[in-house]
Amino acid sequence: MRSFREYPKSAFVDPARMLRLQTQWLRQHLAYCQAASPFYRKFFQKHGIVPRAVTLENLADIPLTDKRCLERSNRDFIAVPQERIADIVLSSGTTGDPTQIVYTQRDLDRLAYNERQSMASCGIVAADRVLLTCTIDRCFVAGLAYYLGAKTIGAACIRNGLNSLESHAGIIKLMAPTVIVGVPSFLRKLGNYVEHKKISVASVKKLVCIGEPLRDKEMKPLAVTRDLEAVWKAKAYSTYSSSEMVTSFCECKSQNGGHLHPELAVAEIVDERGRRVSAGVPGELVVTPLGMEGMPLVRFRTGDISFMLEEPCACGRCSPRLGPILGRKKQMLKVKGTTVYPLAVFSALDALPEVSDYYLTVFAADALSDRLTVTVSLRGPCSLARISEVLTARLRVAPEVVVASEDDVRRVVYNPSLRKPVRFFDRRS
Repeated sequence: MRSFREYPKSAFVDPARMLRLQTQWLRQHLAYCQAASPFYRKFFQKHGIVPRAVTLENLADIPLTDKRCLERSNRDFIAVPQERIADIVLSSGTTGDPTQIVYTQRDLDRLAYNERQSMASCGIVAADRVLLTCTIDRCFVAGLAYYLGAKTIGAACIRNGLNSLESHAGIIKLMAPTVIVGVPSFLRKLGNYVEHKKISVASVKKLVCIGEPLRDKEMKPLAVTRDLEAVWKAKAYSTYSSSEMVTSFCECKSQNGGHLHPELAVAEIVDERGRRVSAGVPGELVVTPLGMEGMPLVRFRTGDISFMLEEPCACGRCSPRLGPILGRKKQMLKVKGTTVYPLAVFSALDALPEVSDYYLTVFAADALSDRLTVTVSLRGPCSLARISEVLTARLRVAPEVVVASEDDVRRVVYNPSLRKPVRFFDRRS
């Protein structure tokens, strides 16, 4: 396999050449899967797939791979001997049991290359000091990815990880980071905390936001984004990835969608039948991560709903861009005949300054409808009627709204044994 440093700046080449290059890289990836992966060797034989005959146009003829496949045949996806495995991470499975994802040293080099490209696109340079508020342990890949990316750029890394507001505030005061990486809702709390403590954040110029979207389906900033940029007086950039695809989509300085690295992945937005939809049309994101050695995948279903932006970006890149994640496919709700995604509820509540925290619970009302309960805590005067009015205007349906104390809500949302805050609870089963 070629060194990543040998790849052309494929995001900047004209679309016709980009397609030729991607077709070449895709066929190389499929040939490797056929030769090295026990799962895909049998899979390709069963479905009559010939790697050299696959194009970007007929890629959709290959059946999809999902997390259930990874769970059922986890070891069959491993394409290298044990002595070549350099790192093992865990990804949450559809049954709740974690699934192992293995990386070789070359996969880790690929990960570092990916994050270097992504971080550089939003202006991070060697002179930066990057504070990581995401974990680098617990068999989790995100913190490791951002660490490798910043390190490869040459920036100084401050690995404070999942820590308290007080700890991060002390680090900011002592070390004056110029970039902070973290979950938007947490960074907003941290920004409010350091403002309250009168700690200067003048050094911070960029926020790299993970795990939660920053923009709506019209690409307009969400309330959390406006709050972040106001309290930090810094630009907030969205990035999206997953343990399985080991490829991130990060916004550039234009803040208008996450750029695809064509040498690292083929991305599709597909309908219920697995067929690609037109640019701008929402559907499920499916990714074929190119050049992976340890656990290569083909047409992997992420379960996330988004859309693709295909017009050239103001930054000069011609590669497609990924829009914000609109919701999780398995979290799609039908409430009184209306399709609702939890993220739409989150963005509506984030726009209400009176709401300090919240979570959603969904129950099965009957075979055709779900019952959605929204539990909120308040930091100021706000009536249930006001909250219901805002939710109804945004969702076109009125969920049940319950008010609880902030302590009670936080006990549910912030489980110390989990990596991220949990705001959606599915009780339909």
